[in-house]
Amino acid sequence: MIKAIPNLQLFLLLIFISLFTLALDKFEFLSLPKRSLLYLTNPISFGIYRTYQDIYSQFYFVFASRKAGQENKALKEQLGQLMSENATLRKRLAETESLVDQQDYLDPATYNLIAARPVGIQRYLRIDKGSDDGIKVDQAVVFKDNFIGKIVEVTPQSANVLLLHDPDSKVAAFSQGLEGRSRGVLIGQFGTETLMDKILHEEKIEVGDLVYSEGTEGFLPRGLVLGRVIQVLERQNEVFKQAKVKEVFDIRDLEVIFVIVE
Repeated sequence: MIKAIPNLQLFLLLIFISLFTLALDKFEFLSLPKRSLLYLTNPISFGIYRTYQDIYSQFYFVFASRKAGQENKALKEQLGQLMSENATLRKRLAETESLVDQQDYLDPATYNLIAARPVGIQRYLRIDKGSDDGIKVDQAVVFKDNFIGKIVEVTPQSANVLLLHDPDSKVAAFSQGLEGRSRGVLIGQFGTETLMDKILHEEKIEVGDLVYSEGTEGFLPRGLVLGRVIQVLERQNEVFKQAKVKEVFDIRDLEVIFVIVE
């Protein structure tokens, strides 16, 4: 009972102070102190608010940047995968079209063809088919009705092709144009050009004429395209004239070529 009395007195005192403060506020006796207090505390409140906004902005920027980076990385990975799949599909489509087109130029009933992919080129063109697939030395390599070269080296899984512009390449050839035709020997030169030699002066050959294989080598069918004449070289004091011949396509653009095995 003795301990309860002081607590009751304190409680009554607090109630009195609260009611007194409410009465003063109701009659606006506390307006000036309140304005003064707001004047003193507003800068602190504003500073705390600005600090909170700055910290929030920085954390949000870091979070957004990290999220954007993750999304960007994911999009790049998806784009790379789609591009890879697209390239694979386009390559397969090109190979399929080449297989179909090839039948329009060399009859499968007459020629046994093996499709091969070029896998590298230095002096020789390297293909991904070899002796395990029936590839042998001296077999002709074609694309549509164009002669590319002949097999000179074979391993079980690959083979090397001697191209027309190689200095070791010699093919009996003839040209055909509006003015007539001529015969000669197509000799490989360094670079992408070949030289048709041993052409008689009286025979007709013009720039733009197509040059074909004679087919006297045995391994090579007659009438395959060897290139197109880009320049005629005539020397009056010599028995024969010559012509520069350039292939009608770039070997590096081909997805699939074909080896005539029989």
